[in-house]
Amino acid sequence: MQIPWSDGTWTTPPIHLEPLGDALRVTAAEGSDAWRHTSYGFVHDTEHALLRPLAIGRAVEVDFRCELVGQFDQAGAFVRFDDEHWIKSGVERSDGVEMLGAVVTMGRSDWSTGPVPDWAGRVVTVRISRAEESVTVRAAVDHGPYHLVRVAPTPPGADALAGPFLCAPTRAGFSIDFLAWRETEADASLH
Repeated sequence: MQIPWSDGTWTTPPIHLEPLGDALRVTAAEGSDAWRHTSYGFVHDTEHALLRPLAIGRAVEVDFRCELVGQFDQAGAFVRFDDEHWIKSGVERSDGVEMLGAVVTMGRSDWSTGPVPDWAGRVVTVRISRAEESVTVRAAVDHGPYHLVRVAPTPPGADALAGPFLCAPTRAGFSIDFLAWRETEADASLH
């Protein structure tokens, strides 16, 4: 099921929105980010995430064109349970390389990444499937096969909101083209 951009609510309104046919170009505020405590000691809760309810047994998929330039430019999919329990996954530019990864926050944030330099400029899909006490995160490039990114615990049975997100922790002027936002059945298994 394709989700209209108007069905979501922003956690933090972006600087600019521009419809491009079925797509949506979104411009992030400088300094926007999502992070809690670990390693750096700070809390950032200023991401631009467009969210709507996601039930157990359902999945959210977000397509975007991977055009990242600045340090820590990032885009993908976000699942939020509350201020201290959330997951973001997608592609982030770190030290000059596109990195596929996830941040799982259960009071404190962790961070896992792996380099995907050949994904630059291509269409990335991030898929997050929700189960009773966990999510399974997968990603694909140019509508190819999905790669497992993460399996992570979640607060059991808690209400969840999910959708596309972007952040620009280090610079102004970062925009991303979100190409599609869908809800589907959750993945039935890990393999």
